[in-house]
Amino acid sequence: MELDLQPLGLPSDNERPFVIAGPCSAETEEQVMTTARQLAEKGCHMFRAGIWKPRTKPGGFEGNGEKALPWMQEVKKETGMLTATEVATPEHVELALKYGIDVLWVGARTTANPFAMQALADSMRGIENPVLVKNPVNPDLELWIGALERINGAGVKRLGAIHRGFSSYDKKIYRNLPMWQIPIELHRRIPNLPIANDPSHIGGRRDLIAPLSQQAMDLGMDGLIIESHCNPDAAWSDASQQVTPDILDYILSILVIRDEIVTTENITALRKQIDEIDNNIMDLLAKRMRVSREIGQYKKEHGMTVLQTSRYNEILEKRGAQGTLCGINADCVKQIFEAIHEESVNQQIEILNKK
Repeated sequence: MELDLQPLGLPSDNERPFVIAGPCSAETEEQVMTTARQLAEKGCHMFRAGIWKPRTKPGGFEGNGEKALPWMQEVKKETGMLTATEVATPEHVELALKYGIDVLWVGARTTANPFAMQALADSMRGIENPVLVKNPVNPDLELWIGALERINGAGVKRLGAIHRGFSSYDKKIYRNLPMWQIPIELHRRIPNLPIANDPSHIGGRRDLIAPLSQQAMDLGMDGLIIESHCNPDAAWSDASQQVTPDILDYILSILVIRDEIVTTENITALRKQIDEIDNNIMDLLAKRMRVSREIGQYKKEHGMTVLQTSRYNEILEKRGAQGTLCGINADCVKQIFEAIHEESVNQQIEILNKK
């Protein structure tokens, strides 16, 4: 399905990146107004704050709800900034529009539920507000695209995506794994869809916001949505990933924005080299799979199981070590050879089951 899209119509549409900033949660009127004034002084055009806060477990601060919406109205009246908040139910949409919220976004937990997405889409039918859809918590591009299609199918044409990373049981550096290949593929599939990056939720730590923002810009993303609080350490939710307006201003000031359109003869030549190497890789993979099928035939004739665990472990350890010596991340090499091994197993299973 091809999306029927129009420009988002945000104040900084002609600049890259557009920036939506503000606290994780609208805690008190004083906190909201203080943060908004400080951000407005730094030239921010769009103010975000969580009115309803979906928490992983009950008992935490889950937002002030409708009580906080007049504070957002006051932000817009006093500073002129557009306002943005997350909506998760049709009731949220109704209240947000009633109080003049300009930009709506759909959270990762909601995106993962097609029933919830359809209910939201129905409640948004025909609205002209920009709507941004975060990636689902799990790394499922089709689910993300499906959520976008539901909103667009309701007549919402000012549509964008937010890349906030993907949940993982195995936590390492990041709160949510970036898995950059997924938003890259989303851009390839829907080139005219604006994509913003959420370094606050990907990093989970304020010291990671700057490098993640730069990486997002280097990958050609259109905007940033960053959590900024007048007193981050005292925040009622996600304190560790929020920065002051002063720090946010500094982060934005050091961003290097590269032209994603300009190309040169040199880079064209290098890309030709990449194409040739990729073709060689495909030839080698085809040869490897042919050998795997021959091994599958041998195993069939001798009553052997397809999976030989010791051999699999040997491959991963050996190739990971080789990768490190070649200047390639060992985890990256492991992922590549896990995928190759999975396809080799599939090829051999096909041989074993062939009558």
